[in-house]
Amino acid sequence: MTGAVSAQKPYEPFYMDPVYDVTDNFGAFDADGNPMGDGVLDNPGDIIFRKRTRTGQKDSYNLSLGFSATWSRPLDKKLQDQCKEAAQTNIDLQKQLTANKRLDFEIARLKNCGQLMKDGIMFHPKSPYYKICADVVVRDKNYITPHRHTIPSPSTSSKRVSTNAADLGGPLQTK
Repeated sequence: MTGAVSAQKPYEPFYMDPVYDVTDNFGAFDADGNPMGDGVLDNPGDIIFRKRTRTGQKDSYNLSLGFSATWSRPLDKKLQDQCKEAAQTNIDLQKQLTANKRLDFEIARLKNCGQLMKDGIMFHPKSPYYKICADVVVRDKNYITPHRHTIPSPSTSSKRVSTNAADLGGPLQTK
């Protein structure tokens, strides 16, 4: 539903229109010597009186009621079906590309975390980055098996031990 109002403000039903003096009685003479008009107004710009003139101004009101509906049907449904199929194919392609990139990311994360664990490098469990590799498992490589190393001691029978400082060599010289 629509409506419209048109009005002029201030409302003036009439105005006073000036009536000008258009007399031309003087300025020339006829053949008998009588005064007559010469084509030039005798009193230009003089207002003789004012007359009441209607303005024609009025208010206008409008109220419109309406209803509109549109129904359309494609003449060739084949094109519409092809368009929908192409859109779905594009959506499926984008989903597959996203899945491929996610798989590439996860494999790279698995590979890097696994290699670092093999090398004995990892984040501290209290680090906010610890969870990056927390779900990576390297079989039989996540820990170092307990073991012992033996350090051979020098035998005293094969070498002579000296208590004399002169046996160690001369003083160091610098240049």
